[in-house]
Amino acid sequence: MARTVAIGNQDFEGIIANHCFYIDKTNFIKEWWESMDAVTLITRPRRFGKTLNMDMVNKFFSVEYAGREDLFAELSIWKDEKYRELQGTYPVLSLSFANINGNTYQSVQNKIRILICQLFRKYTPFFQADDSMDETDKKLSLELSSNMDCDTLAVSLNLLSELLMKHYGKKVIILLDEYDTPVQEAYVNGYWDEITSFIRSLFNSTFKTNPYLERAILTGITRVSKESIFSGLNNLVVVTTTTNQYTDSFGFTQEEVSDALAEYGLTEQEDEVKYWYDGFTFGERTDIYNPWSIINFLRYKQFDTYWANTSSNSLVNQLVREGNNEIKQKMEDLLSGGTIRTEVDEQIIFQQIGHSDTAIWGLLLASGYLKVEKFRFDAGRRKKEYELKLTNEEVQIMFEHMIRDWFTKRNIYYNDFIKVLLAGDVSAMNLYMNHITQDIFSYFDTGTKPSKTAKPERFYHGFVLGLIVELFDRYFITSNRESGYGRYDVMLKPKNKTDDAIIIEFKVRDAKKEDTLEDTVKTALEQIEEMHYEANMNVEGIPSARIRKYGFAFEGKDVLIG
Repeated sequence: MARTVAIGNQDFEGIIANHCFYIDKTNFIKEWWESMDAVTLITRPRRFGKTLNMDMVNKFFSVEYAGREDLFAELSIWKDEKYRELQGTYPVLSLSFANINGNTYQSVQNKIRILICQLFRKYTPFFQADDSMDETDKKLSLELSSNMDCDTLAVSLNLLSELLMKHYGKKVIILLDEYDTPVQEAYVNGYWDEITSFIRSLFNSTFKTNPYLERAILTGITRVSKESIFSGLNNLVVVTTTTNQYTDSFGFTQEEVSDALAEYGLTEQEDEVKYWYDGFTFGERTDIYNPWSIINFLRYKQFDTYWANTSSNSLVNQLVREGNNEIKQKMEDLLSGGTIRTEVDEQIIFQQIGHSDTAIWGLLLASGYLKVEKFRFDAGRRKKEYELKLTNEEVQIMFEHMIRDWFTKRNIYYNDFIKVLLAGDVSAMNLYMNHITQDIFSYFDTGTKPSKTAKPERFYHGFVLGLIVELFDRYFITSNRESGYGRYDVMLKPKNKTDDAIIIEFKVRDAKKEDTLEDTVKTALEQIEEMHYEANMNVEGIPSARIRKYGFAFEGKDVLIG
């Protein structure tokens, strides 16, 4: 009989005790313990089992769970007698920053204070009942269980580690889940300097200058730059999505997914499950599935964007929408099923993320939206170059919905424009395009200068991404590619022989050369002819008579199409 699939249950004990669906990841305990690393930072996308694994590690090592053979007896870790003897033998400090968010620095700091005060309250009764502990230490634990000032908060986990060592006679294991939530919140809400200064002090006292620390694990989505919060932390081992450690510890492998589908009588749908949910790459391991979508599919037996729907993706949305022309052009390639070649900065410097292409691709890779197809090291430039692709069908659909929202939520005319573009109705194209530019031109601007005078390149490429999403089933859509004697702006090559091909050239009116927008349209159309942009399509057998050509002339938010 198939086990119950519990959605969102991150309590290891509850899952095992209730015989819920669970894929054995206890080999992670062995791999981590035998690494002998003092402090390990592991980054994985959201909903990849980080929290459940941290709870598993806690309940394996914690003295509070000594003698709980029932939790591990049926799992792989229990086959090794050495680890049977290790179970329940260490004091463990387990905490999560998952809910440490807020619009202000003070709000976030207060939440961290409450979280750590709760930890002190948990252990204070043990300290008070311990006759061997000093009265000063007992008094300190009572005081810190209710409140602490900012300076004390920064060293609080160090102090609690000392008290736990005195009580249990062993150094402490510290587990910190979702460590990067506060810094991401700080970037979005504008209190970066304050939070990084505080977190740096907290982490330094907890993970570097802590003589009571046995070992530690931190998990998160991103690898925040060392200079931001890990300055001076030389004992830190960082495991990212491109690292060959713990590659099968987070997420499900192909074998694990095949076994799960068989258990629930879904083997016949394995190929489609792979198409939708496979594709994540950790190190050299390329067959990783996201667990959240798999367990939802096992439960509901329907294909849907389960993982992609668990977050607002607001930061990704902003970075792509407001990104420069190169970012949008690479997104065009990705949405069309292609790959991009780029350097990737896995060490996220949030202050630079809106200005650095490599940081944006690094964030998308760390977040699970991109996967590594190929990798090479350029010895001459001493740079790593990655070939990246959208991870799977679920991610493809997520980006398509995101781009549709750019237009449909802000302008009701976009779909009407697509219809009249296909029909070749230039008069209606002008009507709808002017409505579109008036309403959403500023939406593609970063706000650094008035939209009336801003160069509209971001709008152009956002518009092209919208075309790709809406017309992908009928056209191959490309932009800024070589053809003839130059580079065209937009080309729509039909997949069906009954449809016309379309070439679009964008031009901003040059007041020194063109008296009116009509002159600018004429210049755009002349460029299409002079540069012979239709050459590539002619070679592919599309005659010139089936190629429609349009010049889009812009002046601020005003547009004229001819």
